[in-house]
Amino acid sequence: MPIIRVEVEIAALPALCFDLARSVDAHVASAQASGERAVAGVTTGLLNLGDQVTWRGRHFGITQELTSRITAFDRPRHFRDEMVRGAFRSLVHDHYFDQIPAGTRMRDVFEFTAPLGILGRLAERAVLTAYLRRFLEERAQVLKRMAESGDDTAHIGAAGRDAAAGQFRSG
Repeated sequence: MPIIRVEVEIAALPALCFDLARSVDAHVASAQASGERAVAGVTTGLLNLGDQVTWRGRHFGITQELTSRITAFDRPRHFRDEMVRGAFRSLVHDHYFDQIPAGTRMRDVFEFTAPLGILGRLAERAVLTAYLRRFLEERAQVLKRMAESGDDTAHIGAAGRDAAAGQFRSG
């Protein structure tokens, strides 16, 4: 099972980074290259514990759908989404947000298994791991730009930004 780790430092509060990472709207903005959009479940706003979302996007020239559910939620430190339905045999994505002097260290730990046994393992090594790493790195950079530029309100709303700031002060 490949494990991809991506880390980025963001000059913003952990709660704001957490909310951007669970924003359906921010995900859509960060995945423009694949045209991903939410088509079922929670299709806009912020995901919470137990929520499901179905993403539809074009990867490797094929339109695909993946449904995931938020299965762990400890705002503003960690949340997990797990595949319920999709092209992978399994997929678990942990999102961590650690406070650091400069703001937040956002860490993604992405574990997946391709279907099709030995053919899937070959695909993991040949293309999938590198492709998914690039996807996660690009997403992290988009979230970093949103958080640091103040462009986050378009994706979590002003009320969400105020709540993120309040959570940071009280948590």
